[in-house]
Amino acid sequence: MFQDAFAKFVASEMAPYYDEWEENCVVSRDIFTKMGDNGYLCPWVEEKYGGSGADFLYSVIETEEIARQGVRAVFTWLHSDIVAPYIGTYGTDKQKARFLPGVTSGEKILAVAMTEPGAGSDLAAMRTRAIKDGHEYVINGSKTFISNGVLADLVVLAVKTDPAAGAKGITLFLIENGTPGFSKGRQIPKVGLHAQDTIEMFFEDCRVPAENMLGGEGNGFKCLMSKLQQERLMVAVSAQASAERCLELTLNYVKERKLFGKSLSQFQNTQFTLAEIASEIQVGRSFVDQLILNHMAHKDIVQEVSMAKYWITEMENRVAARCLQLFGGYGYCKEYPISRMWTDARIQTIYAGTSEVMKLVVSKGLGL
Repeated sequence: MFQDAFAKFVASEMAPYYDEWEENCVVSRDIFTKMGDNGYLCPWVEEKYGGSGADFLYSVIETEEIARQGVRAVFTWLHSDIVAPYIGTYGTDKQKARFLPGVTSGEKILAVAMTEPGAGSDLAAMRTRAIKDGHEYVINGSKTFISNGVLADLVVLAVKTDPAAGAKGITLFLIENGTPGFSKGRQIPKVGLHAQDTIEMFFEDCRVPAENMLGGEGNGFKCLMSKLQQERLMVAVSAQASAERCLELTLNYVKERKLFGKSLSQFQNTQFTLAEIASEIQVGRSFVDQLILNHMAHKDIVQEVSMAKYWITEMENRVAARCLQLFGGYGYCKEYPISRMWTDARIQTIYAGTSEVMKLVVSKGLGL
């Protein structure tokens, strides 16, 4: 089975090195090429570009397993299922032939650069500018919170080509590492996901050929919005798997931990707490599984995915905090996996759309 094979891959190729990656604040490039060699990167990509032409469920299995084994800062899912689809959907045949083989092999690592110091949830407020100059565009500006930034060889960059047009003035470009005028800034220290290389990016008179435009001029915002359903669903999938792992770890711990002459699991408070946690997790599992099926059926479920993204990530945070509490002081020690799961969970309600933005999307769908 694919799931068993990938679980063994994570256990042998990621888990043993994860503490080292956390310490270095970046994963090894080798993990991308190893995943590529085994066909685990971008499984949905057409065979002629190096993929398997597989369905979305393969990506779900990979994302769940990475979360379940506690190696969540390995953002191969960002590479495969968030950024690569922009090229797969909006790239020209020439762009696909040029970039996708390296993307599926892991030789080219992907990142997406949307967020700016003054433009996070409000993408239309971005100020990075691209001005046409003959057959090139000259880009000036900066981006922040760029995941996979240190390792990235190819960046999908969102810029303004027509500042007066608001969201309709946003355009996407493919920026290759080493392009003159493109530089990578400091690595941003974070509370969790330490092995995830998150950086700033700068563009100073960065000249990019017009053929590197992705999706057409002025279509950037539309392209970004069209992929948010899958991005937010993937975050919900990861959060669900992590919550389930938190419960599993805690169940094992409370059965072994002795307190006042009996196991912690025999106390009613423990039983009620874990019963409540298990109930929330089951609700989340039923919800996210249905959304996966609907997404695979190409249904428009933006509102439902927004519900899942905020509710399941907030549920994950509640679960991680309550489980950690049952570990007592040990839960606050790094040698216990629950501590990392607790800190890693916090960002889930923020990136890919904050809980507050998700609620705005839901309320809009309700006609409010």
